[in-house]
Amino acid sequence: MSARPAGRRRLRLAGPVDLRLTLGAVRRGRGDPTMRIGPGEVWRATRTADGPATARVTASGGELAMEAWGPGAERALDGFEALVGGLDDERGFDPGTGVVAELRRRLPGLRLCRTGAVFEALVPTVIEQKVTGHEARRSYHGLVRRLGEPAPGPCAGLLVPPAAEAVARTPSWVFHRLGVERRRADTVRVAATYARRLDEAASLGRDEAYRRLLALPGVGPWTAAEVAMVALGDADAVSVGDFHLPDHVAFALAGEARADDARMLELLEPYQGHRGRVVRLIMAGGPAPPRFGPRMALNPIAAL
Repeated sequence: MSARPAGRRRLRLAGPVDLRLTLGAVRRGRGDPTMRIGPGEVWRATRTADGPATARVTASGGELAMEAWGPGAERALDGFEALVGGLDDERGFDPGTGVVAELRRRLPGLRLCRTGAVFEALVPTVIEQKVTGHEARRSYHGLVRRLGEPAPGPCAGLLVPPAAEAVARTPSWVFHRLGVERRRADTVRVAATYARRLDEAASLGRDEAYRRLLALPGVGPWTAAEVAMVALGDADAVSVGDFHLPDHVAFALAGEARADDARMLELLEPYQGHRGRVVRLIMAGGPAPPRFGPRMALNPIAAL
């Protein structure tokens, strides 16, 4: 594949953009085969309606640039502004005078990205259900290496996420060997058969997009919120049901070391409409709650 990109675009937004903070939400761990994040640049492989694409986004002197390769290059370029948070709308967001205001001041370049790739975000999110982050990342990386393909362009080793057709026809024993038990594997495979309908959710209103996600067997509020934050740029997405998130939110906003979902939602209520933005700020730069007891051990999937 030629190192010459199929196209280039430049963009200057009002205010700073921190690529690492903004696009870090898309990457599934440091070893994600579909993304590379380095100083001042991000490489991302994706699968568009026109085919695979590789995008390189750089930031210099207040200007952003994207180069793209592959059959889907033009579509990737069309999504440039949304990807880097250029469509992130902060109207109505009042950070107040406390910790949220301080985090916003310290992290001015954190924006909410919008990939538009719903199915692509759903696969690793389903794999993350009810397991540790380390285990989920290992499983997803293995799935990409098994079913993905070399990304177009000059970034050696970068892989395009698996095509929906490949995921749908993958037998359950393959998922099992990757550490994904039957329930999550079935959810991913069923989602793959509805990939086109899922991706259409990116063009729907928020409520209708959530209805479409939640109609899929095996997808609940936590999964829908996690997908919506990345694929739809939903500033109000809150991952209810997360094991650690309530503690982080409660400690940052109220100094409480432990909390449940109800308490988390109570503390986030003043930021209605931008609760997901507050969560992103807290997770990116807020104080971590104290740990009590040993870390959760990994469980064999046979026990799930």
